[in-house]
Amino acid sequence: MSISIFGFQALWSPYFMMAILLITAFYLLLTIKWREYFPNSKPLAKKELLYFISAMVLLYCIKGSPIDLMSHIMFSYHMVQMAILCLVLPPILIKGIPAWLWEYIIELPVIRPIFSLMTKPLIAAIAFNGLFSFYHIPDILDKMNMSETLHGLYTVALFVFALFMWWPLMNHLPGNSNLSGLRKVAYLFADAALLTPACGLIIFSGHPLYNTYSDPSSWLQSMQLCVPTNTLNGLELSGPELFSHMPVIEDQQLGGVLMKMIQEIVYGIVLARIFFDWYRKEQLEADQITEASLREHQSKW
Repeated sequence: MSISIFGFQALWSPYFMMAILLITAFYLLLTIKWREYFPNSKPLAKKELLYFISAMVLLYCIKGSPIDLMSHIMFSYHMVQMAILCLVLPPILIKGIPAWLWEYIIELPVIRPIFSLMTKPLIAAIAFNGLFSFYHIPDILDKMNMSETLHGLYTVALFVFALFMWWPLMNHLPGNSNLSGLRKVAYLFADAALLTPACGLIIFSGHPLYNTYSDPSSWLQSMQLCVPTNTLNGLELSGPELFSHMPVIEDQQLGGVLMKMIQEIVYGIVLARIFFDWYRKEQLEADQITEASLREHQSKW
């Protein structure tokens, strides 16, 4: 059966699209028209604008497009959504917000102590992975998927903690770049290891863990988060198997595998960038030492 039966609003979330457009407009006003009101502001770089627009498009794709609807039907889509939301989107957004705006936000009296504490590498890694693992405890995920308020609040919290987790790796603010190359590598490996138990539980479970992806009544209740109630009441649906030929247990295992694969790919790209930056720094320092030696030699003659 096609998911088009749920209607345009469920498939494309026009209200969420309007919210994304408003956020983008506010970003442009802050960084272009109103930037003279901020200390140390600089003109918006094309690269920063590209990063931010990419982040907004990606956010709409995973939370406003049919992917969001499918994430309530198949667990594998849910895990892809979570992987992009927590592992792909945060570093792009960090790069998309100018350094001077980050500095202003971080220095706000309410934000500064929280940000300073939660972006410490050890706390950031444990807090994010703990929150992610807690979210995927079967009873917890089922409750979240059947409450629009809890689901929305927890998703926002998880994204904020993902920003905290990525901050030690991606930021370049003076006094905030507190990890050296080797420590960044260790941080990445530790972060990957902390996520493994949750993925392992999902991958190697021999039975369906989540009622909202296997039990028809629980599933119908969870669908109310993304499908208007009047539309849902007008349909005769027996369960998520109407929209997928994949058995529930295989879909669940695939979700765990996809989450881990996306994590390894993203972390591999970041790791390659860390080694590239380290190599470039070493080459630059070597060239500077060579030039200094030549100047010293020439001065003696």
